[in-house]
Amino acid sequence: MSNKLTAAITAVGGYVPPYVLTNQELESMVDTTDEWIQARTGILERHILKEKGKGTSDMAVEAILPMLEKKGISPLELDAILCGTVTGDYIFPATANVIADKIGAKNAWGFDVSAACSGFLFSLETGARLIESGKYKKVLVVGADKMSSIINYEDRNTCIIFGDGAGCVLLEPNTEGYGLLDSQLHVDGSGREFLIQPAGGSVLPPSHETVEDKLHYVHQEGKTVFKFAVTNMANVSYEVMQRNGLTGDDVDWLVPHQANLRIIDATAERMGLDKNKVLINIHRYGNTTSGTLPLCLFDFEKQFKKGDNLIFSTFGGGFTWGAIYLKWAYDPN
Repeated sequence: MSNKLTAAITAVGGYVPPYVLTNQELESMVDTTDEWIQARTGILERHILKEKGKGTSDMAVEAILPMLEKKGISPLELDAILCGTVTGDYIFPATANVIADKIGAKNAWGFDVSAACSGFLFSLETGARLIESGKYKKVLVVGADKMSSIINYEDRNTCIIFGDGAGCVLLEPNTEGYGLLDSQLHVDGSGREFLIQPAGGSVLPPSHETVEDKLHYVHQEGKTVFKFAVTNMANVSYEVMQRNGLTGDDVDWLVPHQANLRIIDATAERMGLDKNKVLINIHRYGNTTSGTLPLCLFDFEKQFKKGDNLIFSTFGGGFTWGAIYLKWAYDPN
């Protein structure tokens, strides 16, 4: 085993709000059908944070506190908090700051990572580098989004896809060869027009016009995004495998972003993976954006064994994409 310092995931947490928005309920809201939604996305239902005054940080807290308690770690031990999100509680302060306050992590610093659906993966990469610096021992990485806050429930192209949810992992130093071993991450801002929240930033600040024109909601050109996602998510996952001398037989689990079942299938096929190695929970949650990857880990944690090879793969708006190769560091309790 190597003595190289790596960042290993040592605990996972997850949370989705109790309210379930089914395909049947969506049928009564927009011109769509359960069959149509299932055939094109694989989604059966999604969870929505309905409580007034509750935001992304509240879901994150519900994921984090049980995880820390199970691990026997005080929030005071956390050195840093990274939160991948595009639906922060506020434009500023960062949701990571709010989370730190709500959980009592008085010794941590942190920030938000805005990379659409790649938010968690980009945060994981960043958190790993903090651990590898040798300065930080416990880094909390969160992926959380309240997508219902920026979805137009009269737009059948987007409202069927997204849900709310949060997940998190704890990163700690490892010298036994486990943890994050390789990554390949990309951005291409020329794709921003195809998947974007047009208003609310400095280009189009909030005004009566932007609200009336529904420019604060997610705008997506589905066909274009699908084409880019299928190609890039599959390619980057395959490249990370190749670079590390891995075949489909060597990979124990694919942890894919849950945007669309057809994109996940295409990625697994490109990697030469058996279907039973692909983690899928899109039917339960829809696309929770930054929440999808950690929620996958939370749902399937009991199936992982120490030493398992995991490939994380994602694609997000604007565009962002990437893959990470990680060796799992512990057996389930």
